[in-house]
Amino acid sequence: MNISENSEQLAADTTLVREYLDRAVHPAVLDAQAQESYKRKITQLMQQRKARLVAHYYTDSVLQVLAEETGGFVGDSLEMARFGRDCDAEILIVAGVKFMGESAKILSPEKTVIMPTLEATCSLDIACSIDKFSAFCDQQPDRTVVVYANTSAAVKARADWVVTSSIALDVVEHLMEQGKKVLWAPDKHLGSYIQKTTGADMLLWDAACIVHEEFKARGLADMRKLYPDAAILAHPESPSAVLEVADVIGSTTQIINAAKQSTKKEIIVATDQGIFHKLQQVAPDKTFIIAPTAGNDATCRSCANCPWMGMNSLESLYSSLQDNSNRVEVDSQLAAAAMIPLKRMLDFAANNQLKVRGKA
Repeated sequence: MNISENSEQLAADTTLVREYLDRAVHPAVLDAQAQESYKRKITQLMQQRKARLVAHYYTDSVLQVLAEETGGFVGDSLEMARFGRDCDAEILIVAGVKFMGESAKILSPEKTVIMPTLEATCSLDIACSIDKFSAFCDQQPDRTVVVYANTSAAVKARADWVVTSSIALDVVEHLMEQGKKVLWAPDKHLGSYIQKTTGADMLLWDAACIVHEEFKARGLADMRKLYPDAAILAHPESPSAVLEVADVIGSTTQIINAAKQSTKKEIIVATDQGIFHKLQQVAPDKTFIIAPTAGNDATCRSCANCPWMGMNSLESLYSSLQDNSNRVEVDSQLAAAAMIPLKRMLDFAANNQLKVRGKA
């Protein structure tokens, strides 16, 4: 079963996403000398203020390098949440999108959590407002509410479980074994993939990631002809037609692990291009090719970059750390409610070996 509010509501969500994108201010490209200058200043401030940087795989490679060089962490949203909770920093700098900063603050209320920008959001978060979502949940009291991490703190607080793409299948299988029916939000493609794979009784919210939704099965078929021996790795936020031709389906971390272990020398990747930095680190002997997101006549053949992740920069990070600005705050009662499904996810992950779903 699927839910689609109505055409007017979907159009309103699309308009809201465009408004956010229109407001987005993207940083200028810095030359190598300017980058090194900012990195030195940031590192000095981090040492003085006992700060750690956690960065998502989709952020600019210069931020990923800085995180690793300064004792921070680069990972997917689940790994970022764990590191932020467990590290000894007094200040946690989250380079990613706002829901990641909120999750860090919920899990580490005693830490100061700042972000390079608070404007960096997510199309899934935008398309799942708490008022509409809560009303929908109220209409389905017999279902266990499972929400993707790409949601606001308020939506998490309304849920029974929070999951990331690396753990979603395992959690739903666990619930299905208990005979439970699931209300899933917000990504319809990830939800559909889980529903098809597990056979679970799931009611799906109607939203999608603006990056992954643009991957094209027809484009991948063309790529197969150009690279007949290549493996195709896809993120489950991609449309079902894309997942059907993938050799491996998995989260960012699972894609990285699959690429490292693959015997193929050429690998086509259907997720945000930011991941290529880590892919090239772990498998320097392999050639990585971004999956197509547009037709042959398009200005950009492969435009797989999250515009909000791209708002994170060395300049904005330095400014936030220097001024103690862009602090992430979550209401204490809301945080306490959201902590329950977040902790449930982390405990479940700690006790379960995460899987990669491949065809080979």
